[in-house]
Amino acid sequence: MSADTRSLPSGSGSFGRARCAFRGWRGRRPFWGGLWTILAGIPIMYIPYQTMTLGDLHIRLATTAGAGSLIIGVLLIVLGLTMWFQPQSRVFAGVATILLGLVSLVVSNFGAFIIGLLLALVGGGLGVSWAPGKPVEEEPADEPPGAADDGPSGASAAPGGPSLLKE
Repeated sequence: MSADTRSLPSGSGSFGRARCAFRGWRGRRPFWGGLWTILAGIPIMYIPYQTMTLGDLHIRLATTAGAGSLIIGVLLIVLGLTMWFQPQSRVFAGVATILLGLVSLVVSNFGAFIIGLLLALVGGGLGVSWAPGKPVEEEPADEPPGAADDGPSGASAAPGGPSLLKE
């Protein structure tokens, strides 16, 4: 059995199959970068429209840039979904996420009080740095492992190259 093969526990049912399918889906795309990017859009979109209450004092955080904050938040959520469902465009989505996070610093109450800014920077960085894994090559089942490499006295020689043994 290969080291990459995971068998389902007995009696796992549909939940175990769904969990393994989700694990496989998550491994083929920049899942965490997309998640952090989506989470970055929420405070950037929400905080400028929020009214905080401290006792009898009502603080309205709305500014003239409220529409800009809403657009930045929606774009960050769309970029996070793009990382999930179009992993080929992960570099564009990651760079755009970083740039929108930096723009939110000016437009959206200091990047929604630095929370959205930091989430956007981390999500964009994860999206840019993610690379798809290489498929695992399987060994031929006809020969035992290492049987084809042995030379005359058990030493292996490079294929097509000179042997270090005296003949």
